[in-house]
Amino acid sequence: MRGINRRTVLVLTVALSASVAPMAFAEDAELTVFDWSGYEAPEFHPGYISKNGDSPTFTFFGDEEEAFQKIRSGFKTDLAHPCSQSVVKWREAGLLEPLDTSKIEGWKDMNPAIMAMKDLATTADGTAWFMPWDWGNTLLTYNSEKVDPADIKSLKSLADPKFKDRVSIGDNVDDAYALASLAIGLKDWTQMTDAQFAEASAFLREVHKNVRLYWTDNTEIVQAMSGGEVDLAWAWNDAAVQSALAGAPIKSTRDTAEGLSTWVCGYVRLKGAPGNADKAYDYLNAINAPEVASFLLSDWGYGHADAKSMAAIDPAVVAAQGYADVDKFVDKTLFQSPVPSELKQKMIAEFEKIKSGY
Repeated sequence: MRGINRRTVLVLTVALSASVAPMAFAEDAELTVFDWSGYEAPEFHPGYISKNGDSPTFTFFGDEEEAFQKIRSGFKTDLAHPCSQSVVKWREAGLLEPLDTSKIEGWKDMNPAIMAMKDLATTADGTAWFMPWDWGNTLLTYNSEKVDPADIKSLKSLADPKFKDRVSIGDNVDDAYALASLAIGLKDWTQMTDAQFAEASAFLREVHKNVRLYWTDNTEIVQAMSGGEVDLAWAWNDAAVQSALAGAPIKSTRDTAEGLSTWVCGYVRLKGAPGNADKAYDYLNAINAPEVASFLLSDWGYGHADAKSMAAIDPAVVAAQGYADVDKFVDKTLFQSPVPSELKQKMIAEFEKIKSGY
């Protein structure tokens, strides 16, 4: 399976070091990127390597709350890779440094729909805080040799007793409550009432009865599904794409009655960044290249926020990954936009209880 051995080592190391300093994959000491495991792949930044002779140093987090707490506690990094639901929280906590968009070559080529998301990339005064980069879905993913598509027409199938010990969802509070919100018929989780929160949490407790494992990153869920450990999952696009590349019968479906979740992730500069600022912009420019967009789409199943780079990809590849019709791509979707901080804390606390069986 391509890339799996190196990523497996990273996953195990991250798991062992979750309560201490983030694990570092050290190369260029003048730039540190705090990221999800797997994004250190050189195919994501060939231009940076060509210009600077090496990859940046990468450190890894398992979820955005972990990353937020580590940075707030004093961990120093130059760039980080949060997603749409976390950017406002990080900015309001004073963790971010504004971006100098004049140094980002593809800034004007960003997808207009993504850039229009309220307070995501820029604030009302025009200050840029976040460079959108990858976007995609969390959606129902299944082993096509073991699961009948007729049995998974609803997200509620994840709680069906017939799938006991055959299910996996992410150890990620945002994806979990996106799933639960959709399952109870809620498309805008920013307006979630106390009653809806209780209903969503009750659904996650039913799903928990079927969960064999809570996956922590793309490597773990790809291995679990490709190896037959689980047959049905709530997972990112790359789980099906990378499993299929490895020859496993794993597919994803957009045809559930309740829909799916859509997220946008990207890069921020951190206040007090210790590294080389010019190299930070070298990296941001490198990851916007057309060949990077092609790799991101074909090997990971994610869209690239640079519309010009996406337009340079073979239309057949774009269509094969479902991005040819963006309106259809986001149909019946819950956008993972920022939720009120009080609600987010409730979600975090409740999800921990659910995973523990309470």
